[in-house]
Amino acid sequence: MRGSVAVLGNAGFPLCAACLEFAGDVPQGAGLSSSAALEVALSLTLLDLGAEPGTGTPLQRVERTELARLCSRVERDWVGARTGLLDQLASLYGTGDAALCIDFKSLRVEAVPLRLGAWKLVVLDSGERHSHASSGYNERREECARACELLGVRSLRDADAGAARRLPEPLRRRVEHVIGENRRVLEAVDALRADDLPAIGELLGASHASLRDNYEISTPAVEATVSRLLDAGAAGARLVGGGFGGSVLALFAPGREPPAGAREVRPSPGARMLEE
Repeated sequence: MRGSVAVLGNAGFPLCAACLEFAGDVPQGAGLSSSAALEVALSLTLLDLGAEPGTGTPLQRVERTELARLCSRVERDWVGARTGLLDQLASLYGTGDAALCIDFKSLRVEAVPLRLGAWKLVVLDSGERHSHASSGYNERREECARACELLGVRSLRDADAGAARRLPEPLRRRVEHVIGENRRVLEAVDALRADDLPAIGELLGASHASLRDNYEISTPAVEATVSRLLDAGAAGARLVGGGFGGSVLALFAPGREPPAGAREVRPSPGARMLEE
């Protein structure tokens, strides 16, 4: 909270004293972007309280991508986690009944219809808490940065697959995951547009296998959770968040019941100001 106040103040936004109350039921450290949601909600509130009357809502005065950058700065400078903009952009651009396809080179955000019908998306907490600042998350960021240096590219999305295969371990596996994950994202967009939910299940499974074997951010507790979901009949399951604990996302076809403790989730509108 202090970080959000400091970052907004240093950026020149007018702020005022306030007594605030927060409520939520997302477990801390469960890999469900609770910190980004709090940063976005707090920033919108502070911007609204400090604004001159008649100047519009915070999202009318500040670009959502700029606000996401400011919130990400809180994670980096105050929490010590070298996160990107994914969580903050998801909180700000969330759309009902749609997934988000985000191009992080152009910061273009596209809502892709997610027509679940009788299918269910669920999350199941592994019970293992994690922290971006103290887990291996920052180490993976450093490994990817080192791979970029060796390959002579600014981003691994520009990496040549042939050159990447000649990298020393574990950098080769890290880059193999990123290249494969970018491909899987595009395949998922095509599958969603075609309402091919079985394909989404397969992509979830392939993504998790790469996160486990190439990016190496899974844990025994997460693997046990994935197995529990698959044993219950999930079409696919994948860890979410920064890894090293947290939750698992799974897709269930009609007629398949998720295990006890799994919570159904649906895409919903992003952060916004509510009228009294």
